[in-house]
Amino acid sequence: MERLELCGRALRAALVAGRVRRRLPWLLVAFVLLGSALKDGDLVPETPMRNKRNPLNVYFVKVAWAWTFWLLLPFIAVTTYEFAETKFLYGPTKSALAALRRLSSLLVGSAVWYVCTGLFMYIENLTGTCSTSGKVGEPHRLYATKQECHQDNGIWNGFDISGHCFLLSYCALMIMEEVAVLEGLSIDQNSKLYVLINTLFVSLCFLTMIWVFMFLCTAVYFHDFSQKLLGVLIGLAAWYGTYRVWYLKPFSPGLPLPNIPLSSKKYSYSR
Repeated sequence: MERLELCGRALRAALVAGRVRRRLPWLLVAFVLLGSALKDGDLVPETPMRNKRNPLNVYFVKVAWAWTFWLLLPFIAVTTYEFAETKFLYGPTKSALAALRRLSSLLVGSAVWYVCTGLFMYIENLTGTCSTSGKVGEPHRLYATKQECHQDNGIWNGFDISGHCFLLSYCALMIMEEVAVLEGLSIDQNSKLYVLINTLFVSLCFLTMIWVFMFLCTAVYFHDFSQKLLGVLIGLAAWYGTYRVWYLKPFSPGLPLPNIPLSSKKYSYSR
């Protein structure tokens, strides 16, 4: 438990600060530029990350939104309730309603994930053609979707916007926004609530590190430059449109730290 506390303190000092949230979008774009340059110049080293079946890709990236959703769910619920009760002096009912409002940001994120991934698949199907090794004399079949092509062991050639660049950038930025609430919380270090929040926070930080690392691997090993750039730009647009525009409005899930300017936030998670 002591190691968890030390780890939490180090991560809070490094990741909760506003400068990390401001720089992360630029870092992700830089990864796309650097990774694409290495890939196009055949300077990419041979590592297990080139294989799409590597454990991080199979067990984490393929279900990235599920990992992000289920770790943020208790974190947002607990921290928002505590924030509303201690900072705004809300009662239990009003604090619970505040937590439910903030949890709706996960529904927004789910909608963003569903719509964007569906759009990417539609564009790939719309722009693609199937290459198959059919038998001589067989009539050439037209394939409408990538799935139909793969069922006949064909290769689908379409404009494949990088879903990994989109989702990993969006998830990483969303987590960084949500953990900002710790800048406004004061919790007794000896309480069980502190241990719970610290455990969730450390887990979210390590998850973010995985997302950023796998984003870099995607930039280095997979997709064309335009596919990766468009993917990350859509991810950044989704983050900016929600946390920097819509969530500032009254009729929205709201921000993790409402009505507290970034310049005036003071770290006070532990006391």
